[in-house]
Amino acid sequence: MIHETINIRTEDSEAKLYTYILENSPEIDSSRTRPMVIICPGGGYEFTSDREAEPVAIRLNAMGFHACVLRYSVRPATFPTALLELSMTVSLMRKNAEQWHIDRNKIIVAGFSAGGHLAASLGVFWKRSSLSEKLGITNEEIKPNGLLLSYPVITSGTYAHHGSFFALLGENHKELLSEVSLEKHVTPDTPPTFLWHTYMDDAVPIENSFLFANSLLMNKVSLEMHIYPKGIHGLSLGTEETKAGNYPGTVQPDVTNWIDMAGRWISGF
Repeated sequence: MIHETINIRTEDSEAKLYTYILENSPEIDSSRTRPMVIICPGGGYEFTSDREAEPVAIRLNAMGFHACVLRYSVRPATFPTALLELSMTVSLMRKNAEQWHIDRNKIIVAGFSAGGHLAASLGVFWKRSSLSEKLGITNEEIKPNGLLLSYPVITSGTYAHHGSFFALLGENHKELLSEVSLEKHVTPDTPPTFLWHTYMDDAVPIENSFLFANSLLMNKVSLEMHIYPKGIHGLSLGTEETKAGNYPGTVQPDVTNWIDMAGRWISGF
């Protein structure tokens, strides 16, 4: 395995990228290429959660996928700092696709909660010249091939998780709210999306996923969506491995199959 820490630097920030890249074996298949899943943990744009980072990467490795975890910049960094970092990460994967045996047409951006907002932001904004010009790379280089969104923050409207938007926007909170309400910016160029959420989520209401899904449907973007009746916010894998301390509510057997279904979705690209 290639397990490295890479600095992702923009003009104003530095993020850390942790790679979990499977190496090829001559005994099995020396020319195999694999999908790459870039994981953006949640944390309300205040921090990046350990529970939605390495355990998810290791599980994806076990399913035969490359993975990496982006510890993107959070408060006091403001929009679009983290988005620029994620854009650079996608570009880095494509530039190193041959060396790391990555299928350059299967780069999936996965996000949890506020990390889901970050992932979906790249999904709707990747064609914007403001990103490519600032980074000096083409829009095609930063395009994700798919979005894997777990209980994502999406809307800044009625069903908003307000804390995430306060942290993301800082002093420009009111002026930029509409800009980062992602259901308003879906186009036919938004990548195919896998979504899951729980009905009982009282931190990031389920309507966030429904709003994004409806916009995808209106733009004829391929979608797979799963709604679970039970489970609080922030479940990650829903297993003992990703339990939050001694809080039993973050172990929810009913949702643990989401990653298997996501794996089949990724393999189907």
